[in-house]
Amino acid sequence: MAREDFIDIPEPAVARFLFGSTRFGWAWFALRLYVGWEWITAGWEKLASPAWTGPQAGSALRGFLSGALAKAGGAHPDVSAWYGAFLSHVALPHAVLFSYVVTWGELLVGAGLMVGAFTGIAAFAGAFMNLNYLFAGTVSVNPLLFLIELFLILAWRTAGWWGIDRWLLPALGVPWRPGKVFTRGASASS
Repeated sequence: MAREDFIDIPEPAVARFLFGSTRFGWAWFALRLYVGWEWITAGWEKLASPAWTGPQAGSALRGFLSGALAKAGGAHPDVSAWYGAFLSHVALPHAVLFSYVVTWGELLVGAGLMVGAFTGIAAFAGAFMNLNYLFAGTVSVNPLLFLIELFLILAWRTAGWWGIDRWLLPALGVPWRPGKVFTRGASASS
């Protein structure tokens, strides 16, 4: 296929404003703080609990997973069979490890979103955790957080503008365009 066969379809003005303009950064900041706070408080509660990260680590998660597996049966199960198999054969046998991963994952996602560092990656990790809670049959605040995180992922370029990403992204760049840290040495050696 010749190069001229590809067509670049421009994004609508509203999408450019919402996801690519720093003028909407204040809204992403507010949403980031809300979602980040939710993750920080959830992770902090787990960190302070001996059933999550103490001498009884894994016991709280075993209880949660057992409850999820109970929802995997019946005519209209809340938990899909494939996810039930994952819980039964992977998560449950490694409940202690997953207990620490969940706790520290929640804290790191919350911290990343609160300070606006690697916002798109933090939002993606948060969305992944929310999906796992939803697959396990737990609704709670997970659909709302997941929806907000999807928008934060779409707005990854500007969602951290009122945060550390304002300086971090131009310095580090992205895989397809290195930032100042990586291009400064390359231009001096040329």
